Amino acid sequence: MSKIEQWVAIQRIDIYWEAHPRSPSAVRQPHLFKRGNRWVARLGANDSDEITGTGRTIEAALHAFDTAYLRRLHPSVCA
Repeated sequence: MSKIEQWVAIQRIDIYWEAHPRSPSAVRQPHLFKRGNRWVARLGANDSDEITGTGRTIEAALHAFDTAYLRRLHPSVCA
């Protein structure tokens, strides 16, 4: 990823977090990276405590992460 692409990605992350300041992704700030044509937002040191969201865009990956995080905290509410 070029420096310009990295800068654009950071801007898009910041815009998402500004729009959703109390979201799990804004509060926990997961590691965000690109795998193939998908973005991955990941938090956790190993498979047992890892929370992951993926999407075709940065925003979709962060939204998927937020959903997965909330589902992990409150499984009965999000079912």
